[in-house]
Amino acid sequence: MAPEIYPRVRNGGRRLDARPENGVAGNSLPLMREQLLDRFGIEHAILIPLQSQAFGIGDRTTSVELSRALNECIEQDWLAEEPRLRGSICIPHEAPEQAAREIQRCASDPRFVQVLMPSVGTQPLGESRYWPIYAAAVETGLPVAAHFGGLEQHQGAGWPSFYLEVHAWAANTMIAMVLNMICEGVFEEFPDLQVVLVEGGTAWASSLMWAMDAAWSQLRDEVPHLRRPPSEYFREHFWFTTQPIEEPENPEHLAQIIEHSGMADRIMFSSDYPHWDFDSPASALRHLPGELRKRILFSNAKRLYQLDRAGSSR
Repeated sequence: MAPEIYPRVRNGGRRLDARPENGVAGNSLPLMREQLLDRFGIEHAILIPLQSQAFGIGDRTTSVELSRALNECIEQDWLAEEPRLRGSICIPHEAPEQAAREIQRCASDPRFVQVLMPSVGTQPLGESRYWPIYAAAVETGLPVAAHFGGLEQHQGAGWPSFYLEVHAWAANTMIAMVLNMICEGVFEEFPDLQVVLVEGGTAWASSLMWAMDAAWSQLRDEVPHLRRPPSEYFREHFWFTTQPIEEPENPEHLAQIIEHSGMADRIMFSSDYPHWDFDSPASALRHLPGELRKRILFSNAKRLYQLDRAGSSR
């Protein structure tokens, strides 16, 4: 259902070997078991279905029904068949009240561990029209995962000509979303809300926090509802995933950037299966210090999603 917007049209960016005989890459549970879960001994994997990124664009009634159908498909065809999997609640994000009801409906199943949104909506995601979604997420004890993409991925910069531009752009929409959510006072209104930035990089965190705090020190009268420096909201409410993570020529520089950000306990491994730039859990992040790599590979996610080795959550 998600539109294949130029220039990312070639196989939707998915691995050819992840395509079953009938269907598209990524819709085969047996292949996922073989290529990901079993091959790497994965205890928990969280599904992020990107179809719902486009559901909010059209008719609200249709968006609501499509989201419900997708969540039921995830539950019946994936979670019920594979105990290692966890789900993301797909919502009609441009219909916030209906989205809140879908969150409450699905959250009764502990196998759903987060609420899924795009990083870009028809309005900035800090706007109060989206607050019913955040209220429902907090009420049900779930983080919100904002995956790169949505209605307009290149606001203010024109449409890109090349896939390279799209692939390197992700951090920019995440930065805009983070700034807006903090400045709009989302975390004053919802002090327990946690937001996962999916597929947006990590290296920009320090420079953004420095810039936000410097601007806030001069312009704080404009945002009197922010009672603390913006960097404090950032460190307390945002999380990252690793794919795609920045890969400098000198791997030590990545570890230094993570240390500077103070976010080492809020970065979580993601494989991006079944996309072509898939990261193997066996080799990804191998140049990072052992304790940091351990946190990123499983400890941080285990803490956020309240996972345990027995396979239960929440």
